[in-house]
Amino acid sequence: MKRRQFITLVGGAAVSWPLAARAQQPDRVRRIAVLMSVPESDPEAQHWLGAFSEGLQRVGWTAGRNIRLDYRWAAPFDAESRQRMAKELVALQPDLILAQNTVSTASILQETRSIPVIFANVVDPIGSGFVASLARPGGNVTGFTLVESSIVGKWLELLKEIAPRVNRVAFLFQPAAAPYAQYYLDVFKAAAPSLGIAAIAAPINKTSEIEPVIAEQARDQNGGVILMPDTFLLVHRTEITSLAGRYALPAVYPYSNYTKVGGLVSYGYDLLDNYRRAAIYADRILRGTKPSELPVQLPVKVQLTLNLKTAKALGIEVPVHLQQLADEVIE
Repeated sequence: MKRRQFITLVGGAAVSWPLAARAQQPDRVRRIAVLMSVPESDPEAQHWLGAFSEGLQRVGWTAGRNIRLDYRWAAPFDAESRQRMAKELVALQPDLILAQNTVSTASILQETRSIPVIFANVVDPIGSGFVASLARPGGNVTGFTLVESSIVGKWLELLKEIAPRVNRVAFLFQPAAAPYAQYYLDVFKAAAPSLGIAAIAAPINKTSEIEPVIAEQARDQNGGVILMPDTFLLVHRTEITSLAGRYALPAVYPYSNYTKVGGLVSYGYDLLDNYRRAAIYADRILRGTKPSELPVQLPVKVQLTLNLKTAKALGIEVPVHLQQLADEVIE
């Protein structure tokens, strides 16, 4: 069955692929530094960088021929380690730096305000102080946003549709990994009452707090959870989805990589797509365009993924129309 997109969210102007790579090649090898804030062993992160590398090749940049990529993998929750690696990358004097997310971008910008920087997935670049505006970033940085706040209402609606009994929802996040948390929480608290839902902010500061927070929410048979997009929760996705299953707690996740490891349902933007588009911006900057001339792009590719195996284990009957609208159904 051909899947249709569940909900279309209006974003900024999309970045389109060039029809062909430029024939004219630079007279020297160019250097791109990359700062990641997830473990190097994370397969999803490897896929993201694979998409970036493939995107560069598509527009004429090949590692070992005319481009060099220098990677640093900072410990996800070690700010000191991340800052040290940011300093190392800036010391290499690359032509361009790719930063994974909000915290890695912040670390890079503490070290340089001159080297061009592209962020791949940032929630609130204006509120974080990275850019002056989406249309006119200013300075040395531009890139791609991870999500926009109205999607929080869609997560609540989706949870209510799949598990109608839910009337108490906890919004999980890790404060250090999500300095933008209030950006989501304001919308979460405003949208919940219209659906008859009590909204609960549920910060998790360390790994040992994950199970107690989920267990507390599961004590109410009408409880549910939604996960905020942040690196801490993403790194612990297998543990979190397993606990939600063990405690029979309906949950909505922001990315499909949660549902692929047992999460009930995810609705969110395709992280891989932003890395593909980041390659196009990298090409333009390497060929002379200033970051300040490239508008920050909103996400454009949204995915609904359902895990029917998990739904069955939870005793949840997923509406047929949602199954038909889903981009992917795991059975």
